[in-house]
Amino acid sequence: MSFSSDVKKELCAIECEKDCCQRAEAYGILYFGRAFGKDDISIMTDYDFVAQKYKNAIKYLVPSEPEEIVSKSGKITVSVNSRDERMDILNELGYSGNEQTMRLLTTNIEDECCFGAFLRGVFLACGIVTDPKKEYHLEFDVTFKSKSRDLTEIFEGFPVIPKLSDRNGVNIVYFKDSSHIEDILTVMRAHQSVLALINEKIYKDVRNKVNRKVNCDKANIKKTCEAASEQIRAIEKLIDSGKFEELQPELKELAKLRLDNPEMPLSELGANLSTPISRSGVNHRLKKIMEIAAK
Repeated sequence: MSFSSDVKKELCAIECEKDCCQRAEAYGILYFGRAFGKDDISIMTDYDFVAQKYKNAIKYLVPSEPEEIVSKSGKITVSVNSRDERMDILNELGYSGNEQTMRLLTTNIEDECCFGAFLRGVFLACGIVTDPKKEYHLEFDVTFKSKSRDLTEIFEGFPVIPKLSDRNGVNIVYFKDSSHIEDILTVMRAHQSVLALINEKIYKDVRNKVNRKVNCDKANIKKTCEAASEQIRAIEKLIDSGKFEELQPELKELAKLRLDNPEMPLSELGANLSTPISRSGVNHRLKKIMEIAAK
């Protein structure tokens, strides 16, 4: 089961508390199904629970027994075969059946509470959400451009505005921001899915912080090793040239300590001297040794 199917299964289990919301949900799943008109009212889905929700939506509006056909590939098609029943559904939702272009009727989304129910129906009909482990993406695949514009306009009173694109002739209304997807799932009352998304965000955030720290530590270790290598080369140069014994006693002591401990941090070098000094003091003396070697 994919994350998207889990969301749809959760949405199908939600019972509308108000009649107006029940109507809005039925309208969303019917209007954005595969076809919605006097010649065809149908949906095609991979999930039996969505097919059942579609049947329930039809039965809520008119007395009907929709036909269900399952293809060899497992695709489920639910349709209203009776023309009279299709006309009854259209009339019930405010259409005459003679419209040249079917447009969204906000009269079927009466109150503010109905928006989430309507959106729930739309998502069941044509929505997809990507697993947050991979990326943040929620989209509605709409058959007609006019319907995609209608859906976009529905979000005008919502804090987030979707983007539009065309993919192989299918109109895509989509969101990419994780917080926007959270908001949409919350409005649809997919609370378990919201928690799953938030948990994944937290996990990614922690993982990214750990990776940044590890990368930073690696960079610091590399920098420290390179600096120690330069210091050792300088000390060996002094030894080879016979100038090592001419170093001041405190420089000679530090140089020997560095040769014996090439990976030791500066603070530990300072602590292991006969007269302990600070990290900056060690750094100052090592720079002096390197300057002498360079001359």
